[in-house]
Amino acid sequence: MSEQTEQQTESRRRVVVVGAGMAGVRTAVALREQGFTGSVTLIGAEPHPPYDRPPLSKAVLLGTAEHSAFDIDFAALDIELRLGLEVTGVRPSAHEVDTAAGTVPYDVLVVATGAEPVTLPGSGDAPGVHLLRTLDDATRLRPVLDERRPVVVVGAGWIGAEFTTAARAAGCRVTVVEAADRPLAGTMPAEVAAPMAAWYAESGAELLTLARVARVEPGAVVLAGDASGADGRVIAADAVVVGIGARPATGPLAGSGIRLGPDGSVTADSALRASVADVYAVGDCASFPSARYGERLLVHHWDNALQGPRTVAANIIGAEAGEPPVPYDPVPYFWSEQFGCFVQYAGHHAAADTLLWRGDPADPSWTVCWLRDGMLVAVLAVGRPRDLAQGRKLVEAAARVDPVRVADPSVPLKSTRTDAP
Repeated sequence: MSEQTEQQTESRRRVVVVGAGMAGVRTAVALREQGFTGSVTLIGAEPHPPYDRPPLSKAVLLGTAEHSAFDIDFAALDIELRLGLEVTGVRPSAHEVDTAAGTVPYDVLVVATGAEPVTLPGSGDAPGVHLLRTLDDATRLRPVLDERRPVVVVGAGWIGAEFTTAARAAGCRVTVVEAADRPLAGTMPAEVAAPMAAWYAESGAELLTLARVARVEPGAVVLAGDASGADGRVIAADAVVVGIGARPATGPLAGSGIRLGPDGSVTADSALRASVADVYAVGDCASFPSARYGERLLVHHWDNALQGPRTVAANIIGAEAGEPPVPYDPVPYFWSEQFGCFVQYAGHHAAADTLLWRGDPADPSWTVCWLRDGMLVAVLAVGRPRDLAQGRKLVEAAARVDPVRVADPSVPLKSTRTDAP
């Protein structure tokens, strides 16, 4: 195929990206940055211009910023935005997306629908119950903080900790209800979560572990009682903020033939291709096989939504040119700002066989390193960004390290490597 013919073919290709969050926006932009000249349509369910989510639990919630819209000139990039448009289904056999406003044809589809928060069972449409996922969610919660109302936070995960931090900074009385025996029970070992639990009390928030919500009443949360069935503690609350996890927002894919995993994620391959032709999936809605860690990963973090789109764009463009697919196998990374601490994590520690401390967890800054067969596989750094930066590079290099030197916080992590760089 001549270069002119190839360009003409590409110019007729239509890429439709479903989801206007970070992953969808960055996919559309990456296509243009990498030279794609076909049409690009970005469909978003929310009516707002595309925005970044991390500031919602910080600056937007506290009123120090009105929005977190991306500073992107979509018109200049020739990216068509279709906002406030709900996708109701996908029909790969017809290469069409069904929406509330009719069908949208595509040659290549990118599913970037993100994740949706898990709701509190039994809360239904109870007044005063909030989630914190969208700009509208943050806007509805701002008056709660502005007026310093008492708040109950359900869930002591990352989002619960960040909201609690903001609410305490605003002067709200905050009670955190956690069903597990510690914060971050689903992501961190007990010994690592223990010092983080102390942060709640130090901030003035009350953390209740092994506690479950029985029901939400006007102005109050009733906890589950003992085995006799009697009601437990009643906590005054003008607002209840639920942060008990998120799941892939893949409901519109039901019946499409696109394979979903038990967790609801699109089961993408190593090139982020879905199970049907001409469909890719990226961001919070997609799981992918990691050769680095030997398992399928579902990563609900900002960095994954930033990195994955570059791979998707490269593979969409490369497929037309007959190039081999580019694999996606990053070192997962995320950060959290909570209780005056900057927490960073890189890697995946599920299969680690050794946990090493660098520093005293009672101090303001410390690090945890996980090893597997002598290799550094994950790093959690609290107030030690240099540890994180150096550790992340070692994880990416699958480097073997000296455990004794790793455990010495005075030794730079980059100096603990025992194999040749």
